Amino acid sequence: MNFYNSTHGHYCGIDLHARSLYVCIIHHSGEVMLHKEIKAQPRALLDLLEPFRDDLVIGVECMHCWYWISDLCEEHNIHFILGHALYMKAIHGGKTKNDRIDSFKIAMLMKGGNFPLAYTYPKEMRATRDLLRRRSRIVHHGAMLKAHVVNTTSQYNLPPSKLNLKNRGHREQAHAAFADKDVQRNIDLDLALIDCYHQQLSKLEWHLEQQAKQHDPTSLSVLRSIPGIGRILALTILYEIGDIRRFETVQKFASYARLIKCKAESAGKVYGTQGNKIGNAHLKWAFSEAAVLYLRGNEKAQRYLQKLQKRMNKAKALSALAHKLGRAAYFMLKHQRVFDEQRFLKG
Repeated sequence: MNFYNSTHGHYCGIDLHARSLYVCIIHHSGEVMLHKEIKAQPRALLDLLEPFRDDLVIGVECMHCWYWISDLCEEHNIHFILGHALYMKAIHGGKTKNDRIDSFKIAMLMKGGNFPLAYTYPKEMRATRDLLRRRSRIVHHGAMLKAHVVNTTSQYNLPPSKLNLKNRGHREQAHAAFADKDVQRNIDLDLALIDCYHQQLSKLEWHLEQQAKQHDPTSLSVLRSIPGIGRILALTILYEIGDIRRFETVQKFASYARLIKCKAESAGKVYGTQGNKIGNAHLKWAFSEAAVLYLRGNEKAQRYLQKLQKRMNKAKALSALAHKLGRAAYFMLKHQRVFDEQRFLKG
């Protein structure tokens, strides 16, 4: 975890909400200069900050509406930092909690060098990343709809359907699978949504690929050189990483991507692992999927997995392969080199 430890004349902690801001500004000596609630409007915030603009840093907790404050600070050359919500436990640890106290604690964390930093994702790629994440949620919902069709078939003890609902022709065949009109209407609702998702996702995926070719075409091509990483996985890895240079070491990248587990140790005794949910869940999913797809039809990779399974079970071997793919992707992006399978399996 990285902490903000630069010194400034004034520290501004903001407890952020969708419609209001509670602002606390303290002097480097510790004196509270301002403590006030205002509306969440750019002009109101700028007017409030005007007397302290000479040497000021603004800190907010990472939540859904930090984008506009980050962009506003960048536009007006105000130093902005984003707090890691999971690590900012000091805000929630007091006996009493309210917006006034929270904003003061944020300012004091910055002043004391204990403000845990989160990555301020650049606005040029931010909207595309959010669009890609939205696509993932829609795909998951589409899978639930398809599962509902299969489960309904079992519920009424009908023969297992061999229809592939990804195929439009097969979806049309499923429109008359049930005798009961209400049951069929229930299935028709699923099929209508699946058909809509299929049309919209095709357009969306094309748009995302065009955006990636404008943002970072070289890195996209580098990632696509890994067997098993196709268009969607490459886009996910590219946009969830952002700038690979923000990771000083491959160990820090692997930790961020949830590809390693940390020991829970005290007084020389190991009590297992912890922190498995800390990091980027989207990267964890992408590299886990890539590991499985890398093995498909690849005899050399399958032999490598069997070699790993002599020392661990299959689940851990797949996790180790995903970790290895993550490390490879880090160095490939950092040095802009394509995948070298011989070197990968040898290492």
